[in-house]
Amino acid sequence: MSESQVWIDVDDHFTTLLAPADETLAAALRDSDAAGLPAINVAPNQGKLLQLLAEIQGARRILEIGTLGGYSTIWLGRALPADGRLVTLEYDPRHAEVARGNLARAGLAEVVEVRVGPALESLPKLADENPEPFDFVFIDADKVNNEHYLDWAVRLTRPGSVIVLDNVVRGGAVTDATSTDPSVRGTRAALELIASHPKLDGTAVQTVGSKGYDGFALARVHA
Repeated sequence: MSESQVWIDVDDHFTTLLAPADETLAAALRDSDAAGLPAINVAPNQGKLLQLLAEIQGARRILEIGTLGGYSTIWLGRALPADGRLVTLEYDPRHAEVARGNLARAGLAEVVEVRVGPALESLPKLADENPEPFDFVFIDADKVNNEHYLDWAVRLTRPGSVIVLDNVVRGGAVTDATSTDPSVRGTRAALELIASHPKLDGTAVQTVGSKGYDGFALARVHA
């Protein structure tokens, strides 16, 4: 058995035991696939981790950058209390349409707002609304702009807020300071910002599983 197959089998075991699929989540994946969306959603056990982190945080307001078909959005939306709110930003109108359908099926249409357009245009508009600070931010969009997304996340949060940045390993290329890959460079810049920002304290963790070799960064905002 290959090493990657072992990763998949262990993920399947963890998911079956601790994050079993329900019809709402399964339908979200089916509709996303039928619409031709790329299969780059988080794994079920990763979605459950996001939900648990948001619940542990006691998040009332969540910001997601990168909606895709709304699969991770459903996990995060389920963490919210009755008066909670989630704003998710999606570049592609077709993806946003699929996500809205999936969120409506999940009973989250009144809880989640899907905003369409480049996130670096949506984020300043969101800031101009002077919103209540977000308690939890999940960044899972184009990696080129990770540093900028992280910077906006800090501006839109409060001391004590939590930020999760996905897909930071880049197949191990994140260690290559000479890389010309824009996604690697964007991810390295974001990690360096976590290390140097006076309001951030964080770490990064490598993962293996059904999504292959990857990892995420976790940061906490402080005064």
